[in-house]
Amino acid sequence: MAVADYVLQNRKGNTVSNMSSTRALKDITLKHGGTYTPSAVGEVNVVTKMKAVNAVIGGEGNGGIIVPDLHYGRDALIGIALFLTHLAKEKKSTKQLRNTYPDYFMSKNKIELTAGFDLKKIFEHIKKKYKKHPINTEDGLKIEFETDWVHLRTSNTEPIIRIYAESNSETVAANIAGKLIKDIQEVL
Repeated sequence: MAVADYVLQNRKGNTVSNMSSTRALKDITLKHGGTYTPSAVGEVNVVTKMKAVNAVIGGEGNGGIIVPDLHYGRDALIGIALFLTHLAKEKKSTKQLRNTYPDYFMSKNKIELTAGFDLKKIFEHIKKKYKKHPINTEDGLKIEFETDWVHLRTSNTEPIIRIYAESNSETVAANIAGKLIKDIQEVL
């Protein structure tokens, strides 16, 4: 967030991160007058979306920062250099700088699927149950609540559904994830 904040202070524009990344990037982007766009998980998906929306910075929640002015690839050294520059210009300690950004908590869970599961049936059940909320199906199923979200996506390597939930409360994030796990178990 700090790197995106620094980049957006110096160059107005849009941002992209994958759907399983924190909402804080959206907050920072809106603060600077830009548009935030989510993408499917994976660097190639983030880059494709960045090009489509002319983003000035993007990345994934694991800290993979992509700055297209330099190149379209994750680059830890660019991230470190931009962060240290921001820290030096702000003349704050890392703790003071961190305290200027929103607090969000993520709950990461998974549910194992048994042989013969019907993923379409599971997702249709969830979509119907949460139809009053904005839903994105570009990469699994992401449901946006007023200030929270949950993202369900299947693994490409094992028979599981990953469940990521985020809130400004650790307890609420865990409760959202728990609720979706129960919803999935109803169908299974």
